[in-house]
Amino acid sequence: MESINFEGQQVLVRVDFNVPLNDENQVSDDTRLKAAIPTIQHIHHQGATILLMSHLGRPQKKKNEDGTIDKQKFSLAPVAPYLSDLLDVPISFIPYTAGQLLKDAVQNLEPGSIALIENTRFEAGEEKGDPALAQEWAELADIFINDAFGTAHRNHASNAGVASYFSGERKSFGFLMQKELEAAERILNNPARPLTAILGGAKVSDKIGLIDNLLDKADYIIVGGGMAYTFMKALGGTIGNSLCEENKLDLARSLVEKAAAQNVKIVLPEDSKIADSFSETAHTQLSPSNEIPNGWMGLDIGNTAMQDFGEIILKSKTICWNGPMGVFELAPFAHGTKKIAEQVAQATKNGAFTLVGGGDSVAAVNQMGLANQVSYVSTGGGAMLTLLEGGEMPGIDSIKTGRL
Repeated sequence: MESINFEGQQVLVRVDFNVPLNDENQVSDDTRLKAAIPTIQHIHHQGATILLMSHLGRPQKKKNEDGTIDKQKFSLAPVAPYLSDLLDVPISFIPYTAGQLLKDAVQNLEPGSIALIENTRFEAGEEKGDPALAQEWAELADIFINDAFGTAHRNHASNAGVASYFSGERKSFGFLMQKELEAAERILNNPARPLTAILGGAKVSDKIGLIDNLLDKADYIIVGGGMAYTFMKALGGTIGNSLCEENKLDLARSLVEKAAAQNVKIVLPEDSKIADSFSETAHTQLSPSNEIPNGWMGLDIGNTAMQDFGEIILKSKTICWNGPMGVFELAPFAHGTKKIAEQVAQATKNGAFTLVGGGDSVAAVNQMGLANQVSYVSTGGGAMLTLLEGGEMPGIDSIKTGRL
């Protein structure tokens, strides 16, 4: 992007402003807005006219009973004044997504100004990758910058679609997208060793691709969260009422065997904090993870597991963390995830490169004020997961190629 001359140009910037709004329709978390500022400022300072484009939520999948979209609930209108305050420059809001009204609004913009276009997902063709819609948006600008890493794994009209109408020298990644790709590169290509992947969350099925891809790269794969109990049962353990994907037991066994053959150590929690119900007020105790009694379920890693995981984390030189160690949303079972966050921060202090990506693991480092004490916190959990899995990334591929 730094090689492009933006002076006097009309620039369409796909950002990820899919931010949470509170009951008063006010921005309640501005992380993604702040992440886009360097790209916007770089283009604005060169005197370009900027059209910001983003989605917000899933309006097509949450329609009213009469089939209409709740445009107030899913409008990006509250974002414009908030972003204006962050940037300390005026930002106008264009309440249209297509058609002549959008074209007229764009044509009437003052040169060098910044405008935010309404939610791209108000258009049914957005998520379908409609080429006509993509072309209409592309014709609004001279240059296209994709800085929305959170949707890079989607083949949508506003990212891959729009990019297909620009030649190579007239499209680029923004600074945020570049940082995300560089962070993933540190994990996937020639990482400093040992490389440790910390994987959590409920289901093995959600992380199959990631585990499979990392088996060729990692030295250790630490497994926590609900998915650990599928592995425990697959290896002959008893797990009581713990979460288990019965149809993934053979897969779990095969992953362990494949890891052993490739000299990769899959590390499961030695013990668990177990409960007699899925509740904050449940009775709890510690138990070996492979000897959980009937009527009890593992909801967090135990003290021994925290220590074992910590020893591996603190000797690692590259760490990728995706997913919580327990039922993070219930306070009594958040301790394991928080402990991992502290250990990852300490490993960073010791010189390791640490990448945190994925809802609850990101929430953990943010809540504990540790986000600035790890190397990189990804803004796109699903996109980072797909990238690390080696999956298709249309939003990235469409920028790397010339006109499609």
